[in-house]
Amino acid sequence: MLARDLFRNDPERIRTMLAERHTEANLDRLLEVDASWRDVLVQVEELKARRNAGSKEIGGLYREGRQDQAEELKTEMSTLGEEIKDLEGRAKGFEAELGELELQIPNLFDESVPVGVDEDANRVERIWGEHPEFDFEPKAHWDLGPELGMVDFERAAKIASSRFAVLRGKGAALERALISYMLDVHTGHHGYTEIIPPYLVNSASLFGTGQLPKFADDLFRVKDFDLYLVPTAEVPLTNLHRDETLDESELPVRYCASTPCFRAEAGSHGRDVRGLIRQHQFHKVELVQFVRPEESWDRLEELCGHAEAVLQGLELPYRVVTLASGDLGFSAAKTYDLEVWLPALGCYREISSCTNFTDFQARRAHLRFRPSQGGKSRHLHTLNGSGLAAGRTMVAVLENYQQADGSVVVPDVLRPYMGGLEVIEPQ
Repeated sequence: MLARDLFRNDPERIRTMLAERHTEANLDRLLEVDASWRDVLVQVEELKARRNAGSKEIGGLYREGRQDQAEELKTEMSTLGEEIKDLEGRAKGFEAELGELELQIPNLFDESVPVGVDEDANRVERIWGEHPEFDFEPKAHWDLGPELGMVDFERAAKIASSRFAVLRGKGAALERALISYMLDVHTGHHGYTEIIPPYLVNSASLFGTGQLPKFADDLFRVKDFDLYLVPTAEVPLTNLHRDETLDESELPVRYCASTPCFRAEAGSHGRDVRGLIRQHQFHKVELVQFVRPEESWDRLEELCGHAEAVLQGLELPYRVVTLASGDLGFSAAKTYDLEVWLPALGCYREISSCTNFTDFQARRAHLRFRPSQGGKSRHLHTLNGSGLAAGRTMVAVLENYQQADGSVVVPDVLRPYMGGLEVIEPQ
């Protein structure tokens, strides 16, 4: 969440941000409730001061033998106490409403973010690699996978529903190889500590990273429990240090994890209904960093480079784009999307998002650090990125490495993870 000083001191900045994000939030009501809450608090303090002074006066009157006046003042103070109780009740009501209204306000985005309504305004920063050239019509992964005996959509739908997949044989091996390769790159070369977190998280954790309350419809909740299937490892990794104050000497903290991710895709509106692009369940390697505020923008560039290193190792062509204000996530201050080239679709598709949240998540999750030079503790800045989404990476490998006979070449870096296998042949 944003610091309340921003609402109070510069409401027009918030109003402009909401308009440029194309996000609706009742800022006027928030400002009204905040003013009312603070006004009531002032009244409470004034009445408490009067009551304290009156209590002392009552004692003096009793000592002076002026009992009638003491009893009269005592009755007046009792009435004052009821007024204070009533005002404190009103203050609690205003505070609760203020808290709910605050949660509807997204993060301020960085000035380097392009302003635009949607993804059409995203800015391409760089392109890496050459598109493969085929002397045949490239197949889509939803055809290649089943033909190679790697993916079974029909049996997955029988077991669960649409938007699930069964990976079998070389398909299961390829996804496992991709995940192992990604984790080895990030832990062995980029300095991340691997975590295996719970795959169920509570509402406090989802609140801390910004999924709740705004995106409740996109989550799978466990009936009768305050537990949700994890939508991304960002949630448990970020909440590892919720309500903690770290020492500055520990920073930056870098965690990575491979987890299944579960999403209802409530807002996808029928996009990517075929294949592995947009599933209810998928595996992803996630990267999370806790850093000092002064270095978070440099760390974002570093984090993006870590995700790019995986794509470069796999020799998959991709591009990096900066998301426009209207396409930016609720909690994000700036996001780079890595988009991999898919030959069958003839376009780039997102395979990783790398985001600086500044102190937005830290305020919600109470993530702070203690400066080495002393002084008050400060909010951390949090960052996260996919390093990468395993299912979408499999899609990219199948489509970019396919051959005319229907086989798929295994990328060089994955062969040690697949027992030296060089080519996946049709069955």
